[in-house]
Amino acid sequence: MEQDIKAAARLIKEADGLLIGAGAGMGVDSGLPDFRGNEGFWKAYPLLGKARIPFVEIANPASFSDNPLLAWGFYGHRLRLYRDTIPHQGFHILQAFAGKMAHGAFVFTSNVDGQFQKAGFPPERVAECHGSIHYLQCAHPCSRAIWSADTLNVAVDEDSCRWLPTLPSCTECGNLARPNILLFNDWGWISDQTDLQMERLNKWYMRLDNPLVIELGAGLAVPTVRRVCESIPAPLVRINPTDPQIDSNKRNTISLKMRGLEALEHLHAAWQALS
Repeated sequence: MEQDIKAAARLIKEADGLLIGAGAGMGVDSGLPDFRGNEGFWKAYPLLGKARIPFVEIANPASFSDNPLLAWGFYGHRLRLYRDTIPHQGFHILQAFAGKMAHGAFVFTSNVDGQFQKAGFPPERVAECHGSIHYLQCAHPCSRAIWSADTLNVAVDEDSCRWLPTLPSCTECGNLARPNILLFNDWGWISDQTDLQMERLNKWYMRLDNPLVIELGAGLAVPTVRRVCESIPAPLVRINPTDPQIDSNKRNTISLKMRGLEALEHLHAAWQALS
């Protein structure tokens, strides 16, 4: 493990740009749940566990039609949680790495929590492939409108996991709003903001001569981040405490079976030792 950390530190030292791939595990060290399977999800939301409501059912456009108070109770609680969470030190270690690279860093994440922006990463350097809970859209899209949730006052009954009236409404038609997040079985997600972010990412990447990919906490259940990170023709450092393996034939890879913050602290110490 020590040799792998030293090798990864050398890759960081040599890179001119850092692509950060982040899954739900990135937020665990900040105290955020990662919803690992239904049992993990129900542990975080016992009331939904008692009713045997799985994550794929509540994180579904149908939930906003069938039970909007419950759907918004769940997402309202998450919005408040993410607003209150302080990003862990690992975010700042990644910023330190990027600060020494000619082209800095760009984030590609499946997380909807906005923690990278909160930690100080420029919003124009973050691509959120599943959208963001900090933006809203019409639940039955009447237009392409997406707007900030910053002024939304979260009102949730913790005992029932239900939103307290009045429900968030669309700024265009006045009907029910929902988070601008890609849900399961979702044909109504407005992807315009994510599409723009991906255009910026591609333009940034084309400028690099010696890129490096560091992937953190990206699981197998929804493997979007893992697949993208493996597909990029650049060295890959995968940090994952449960699924560190790299299943492709990709060359020049390093796997660290560690949690995100722990691994980043070790990498930072090894990187500083190279200075």
